[in-house]
Amino acid sequence: MPIRGKVALVTGATSGIGSATAVLLAERGAHVVVTGRDIARGAQVAARIRAAGGIADFLPAALATADDARVLATAAAEVAGPVDILVNNAAIAVFGATATIAEADFDACYTINVKIPFFLVGALAPGMAERGGGVIVNVSSMVASFGTFGSAVYASSKAALELLTKSWAAEYGPRGVRVNAVAPGPTRTEGTLAHYGPDRLAALAAQAPARRVADATEIAETIAFLAGEHAAFIQGAVIPVDGGRTAT
Repeated sequence: MPIRGKVALVTGATSGIGSATAVLLAERGAHVVVTGRDIARGAQVAARIRAAGGIADFLPAALATADDARVLATAAAEVAGPVDILVNNAAIAVFGATATIAEADFDACYTINVKIPFFLVGALAPGMAERGGGVIVNVSSMVASFGTFGSAVYASSKAALELLTKSWAAEYGPRGVRVNAVAPGPTRTEGTLAHYGPDRLAALAAQAPARRVADATEIAETIAFLAGEHAAFIQGAVIPVDGGRTAT
């Protein structure tokens, strides 16, 4: 599936991995629908794409319910045409000891990380299947693969997304829709720097063979690869992009 001429919807595209992915898909010829909560940053990402000669629209979206997901899917099709590529990137991270996690934080994490991708796929994948093809890439995390103190909520939400990836591959793959996931390791974004700080982020990255923090564009490259025709025989896979952390 060539990317050029396709419509790509990227959630959480106002910063970090989502922004880098939106820019890269546009560079490769996709009409990108940028979406996220921050209107100013979203408009900047879309403007950057257009300034470089790409095609982009921005749709602000504070995703909290199944209806929000369905409304976004409809709006994306209205502004850009049928969605061919869906990148479920929007996420929030909730960390802390299990006994200290507030119910509202638990619910918010699972809403953005699990429920919204679920209903976006439900809204968009059937149309992809009817048209004979499409691509869905889910953004997970390396912590979905191993236990760490304080990450029970976030890690389990990403583990759920990885199982959904495989389930959707089984459900939609026979009708031409490829579904895969990427699992990043420590990546330099506005969010990770704000949460960890540069020193702690570097210390986390030092545990992996690569011994460094990833740039968001490196994660975006893998997402774009999975969205393109060279990944045509990859289905239901979770690709670690973590500098080798989960291999050791």
